[in-house]
Amino acid sequence: MADIEKNQVEEEVVYDEKQIQVLEGLEAVRKRPGMYIGTTSIRGLHHLVYEIVDNSIDEALAGYCDKIEVIINEGNSITVIDNGRGIPCGIHPKQGIPTPEVVYTILHAGGKFGGGGYKIAGGLHGVGASVVNALSEWLELDDAVDGQHYTERFERGHVARAFKCEGASPDRPHGVKVTFKPDPTIFEETVFEYETLLKRLREQSFLNAGVRIVLRDERQADENGNFREDDLCFEGGIRSFVSFLIENKHADPIHDKVIYMKGEKGTSIAEIAMQYNDSYEEIVQTFANNMNTIEGGMHETGFRSGLTRAINDYGRKAGILKGDDKLSGEDVREGLCAIVSVKLENA
Repeated sequence: MADIEKNQVEEEVVYDEKQIQVLEGLEAVRKRPGMYIGTTSIRGLHHLVYEIVDNSIDEALAGYCDKIEVIINEGNSITVIDNGRGIPCGIHPKQGIPTPEVVYTILHAGGKFGGGGYKIAGGLHGVGASVVNALSEWLELDDAVDGQHYTERFERGHVARAFKCEGASPDRPHGVKVTFKPDPTIFEETVFEYETLLKRLREQSFLNAGVRIVLRDERQADENGNFREDDLCFEGGIRSFVSFLIENKHADPIHDKVIYMKGEKGTSIAEIAMQYNDSYEEIVQTFANNMNTIEGGMHETGFRSGLTRAINDYGRKAGILKGDDKLSGEDVREGLCAIVSVKLENA
């Protein structure tokens, strides 16, 4: 009896070539969604929207898009519309299928790998659109290129209605319109929070001066039949961001104008906006290619040390600091509100 039980255990733990599984297409995303969007909680749900919006923002960074609409539809589906170039619609030379289908069904497919389509980009390079498609109950694409629009429908990452040219598109000659409904079998929550989306989209609008981002909630109208809508466009860019953060803290600026600096080296761009206020709290937010670098980085470290050094140098030259006197970094940043944004070309 003992020998039989031992053999059964050995059979159960056999590890050979039969145990190696290959997940085709987008199956890996559906099997392990957390590897791609971090979590299937409410945070992961909103991350789907960010990935599609980030593609539109990348078009703005490339100089081809100045308006993005985000609509929360009845039933908690999302529509994102931009007026960028649209996705090229020819047959992909290597995959042999329409290029938009490549973008939405194949991981690591996109124009952000140094091929010249984008110099600066954020988001999950070549992964965002396909991951959103994989984790959606359904997704409908309406792609307008050179005055023609093309449509395709996917269900849980698979083609449900083939790619098709619908004819001329005079009202929207170029740009991408994506509507998707997150898969309730994947996500713990499927109800979008307006304020969560508004916070992220307002941030993107600040970081991209002049780009208009409209958020509208069509799930429920008010007593006058109007839907809630925020139309975001900040010509002042990150200067407006600093003013907004200080006002939101109900603090008063110590000096009238927001200090703004911009520098370029090669294809890299750095922007800094800062203003001191009468609160004691330090607010320093940093971004790289429009992504909030909450864990810091060289751009944040460089700003902090550079600011401390500059103020101490001025203090000595002006005779305010004498001998070995010097201000610490904490002293220099007390009451400071600053935004540091760097845009770097993808290697």
